[in-house]
Amino acid sequence: MKILLTLLVTFFAGMGAGLGTGFAGMSAAAVISPMLITFLGMEPYMAVGIALSSDVLASAVSAYTYKKNGNLDVKNGLIMMVSVLVFTVVGSWVSSLVPSTTMGTFSVFMTFLLGIKFIVRPVMTTKEAMQGVSAKKRAIQSVVCGIFIGFICGFVGAGGGMMMLLILTSVLGYELKTAVGTSVFIMAFTAFTGAVSHFAIGGTPDWTVWILCVIFTLLWARIAAVFANKAIPKTLNRVTGVILVILGSVVMAFSMFA
Repeated sequence: MKILLTLLVTFFAGMGAGLGTGFAGMSAAAVISPMLITFLGMEPYMAVGIALSSDVLASAVSAYTYKKNGNLDVKNGLIMMVSVLVFTVVGSWVSSLVPSTTMGTFSVFMTFLLGIKFIVRPVMTTKEAMQGVSAKKRAIQSVVCGIFIGFICGFVGAGGGMMMLLILTSVLGYELKTAVGTSVFIMAFTAFTGAVSHFAIGGTPDWTVWILCVIFTLLWARIAAVFANKAIPKTLNRVTGVILVILGSVVMAFSMFA
């Protein structure tokens, strides 16, 4: 019975995380962690470690799919990634100096709101419009935005994938597919860094749960990324929005019981 429960929980957790990653660059931690904690009684720190490690391959295969379809800005993605990683550490340090606050629902709430945003106000920017921005300006914007994203993520401890997607589309003016492709490219590296640190500090995970989460998340992320790259912008916006709203609502419900 325990094995069946583990299989069901990891399947649906991986499906939600994979769809969120493939369609919107959403971190798997926002979906997998609360489900492992709620239904399998897993210690939160280890649940986050498993979620982050599941995110590595899912984000990597999604990034590969977006790159293959010409929907990935590698140069500016690398620039932003460095800023994000550095200022995540800075944000974590500053967070340790101030009184703790209840910020655990930040990422989930942001997921829900961003889903509504994509449904109500879809991103219809074209690649031609993106190319109108000079390389120097884009690089500077990537650094500044990376600093902001990294600091907030380090301080709050969540929301990286959603913040990147929001800023890439709303602030930097990226076309939606390129924004998601660039977001998952960055997330593959940040998730790897987070997973290694979690397991180095917290020890080895439950290998059965870890393997199942990695496989299911990878499978659904691949399916979502393939579909996303073939969809027309209007359809992609709506599907992405609906998935984010559903995931945000479901995870908020799970968090109430965790």
